[in-house]
Amino acid sequence: MTRYACCFTFLALALTTSAVRAESKTFTIAVAAGESDRKDVPVRMPLSLPLALAKAESVTLTDSDGKKLPAQLTAPGLLSIEPALEETVPKELHFLLPALKANASATFKATVSTDAPEKADGFSWHDTPGEFNELKLGDRPVARYMYKTFDDSSKEKRDLTYKVFHHLYDPSGQQLVTKGDGGLYPHHRGIYYGFSKVTYGKDQKCDTWHCTGGAHQSHEKFLANEAGPVLARQRVEIAWHGQNKEVFAREERELTFYRVPGGTLVEFASRLKSVGGPIKLDGDPQHAGFQFRASQRVAEKTAKQTVYLRPDGAGKPGETRNWDAKKPEVHADLPWNAMTFYLGQEPFTVAYLDRPSNPKPARFSERDYGRFGSYFVKEFDEKSPLTVAYRLWLQKGDMKEADVTALSTAFVKPVTVTVK
Repeated sequence: MTRYACCFTFLALALTTSAVRAESKTFTIAVAAGESDRKDVPVRMPLSLPLALAKAESVTLTDSDGKKLPAQLTAPGLLSIEPALEETVPKELHFLLPALKANASATFKATVSTDAPEKADGFSWHDTPGEFNELKLGDRPVARYMYKTFDDSSKEKRDLTYKVFHHLYDPSGQQLVTKGDGGLYPHHRGIYYGFSKVTYGKDQKCDTWHCTGGAHQSHEKFLANEAGPVLARQRVEIAWHGQNKEVFAREERELTFYRVPGGTLVEFASRLKSVGGPIKLDGDPQHAGFQFRASQRVAEKTAKQTVYLRPDGAGKPGETRNWDAKKPEVHADLPWNAMTFYLGQEPFTVAYLDRPSNPKPARFSERDYGRFGSYFVKEFDEKSPLTVAYRLWLQKGDMKEADVTALSTAFVKPVTVTVK
């Protein structure tokens, strides 16, 4: 081959490569705050990208002044319902809105490209196979998914493996703030979801809360692990086993961790499907639903310092409130509840955010040793999966009612996003 032919071939390859890299699309995005002030709130915008951008990972976001903001592309979330347009690929664009006053709007420009994304400090997943999958932000641990294989060869091994759950680290990454196995009420573990009274099939019953008999929850597989500068998302498949270890339901559970300053914001989403026939979930305020359990150290040393902040005000240290069937209107259908607990001398607050679309009535419960949450009664079958979504916010120190209300508003009444 002549020198000129070589140069021509090289030039053609370079142009081809350049053309691939240059594949991009730019969107102008308008964000409206609505009736509330917004600060550091996650923004999610569904996108329908052309097929040429199906594998795009790079996105550049600038505000109206040309300032660049961290942004991230992901696959659609578990409960996203926006259909993709024909001949397009569904994606989601995520970023944090720094600040926007009530009734104001802001404009951003986003360019999605097939270029390699810029290197940036962000989230990453680290797996210890068969044990746990840990999330880090830079070098700082954030959360840990505990998914040991179910093992009933002995009572001790069974107790360690009958339930999957997520641990949460404090916002500095120095210590776990959630409870693992053992200790007071060993069936309470970190961030978890289950029901003590489950009816399925031909009036068969089991308990996926205490996981008695053959009942248990097992990790089946990872469906997605995503990580970037704005968020990390993990979706897993979990099998719900009945009294004789048979699988009667399969759950897709998705946790999203947002990089919000000042604390850790976690979104929990679940879609539970029957493998055949009707299912009824039931329980009581202390033994069912979506729950958070603080470290065993709270139960052992600082329970009487635990304070609950509710929409009607803060309680006294050690004081708790629980839903009662005799007074069903009390402690039910709260938009949020918050608990301040102590690890040694350090106070931490976790806010629990419900939303109207979750099954109702939502019956709330509290314990001074750090377990709180809500449950509901629900019937469904293979044609109508059960979906729920909650958020948790963890920060060091206590919180004011206005702070928790702002978090709740951002969850149930997010900003309005449109593409111009």
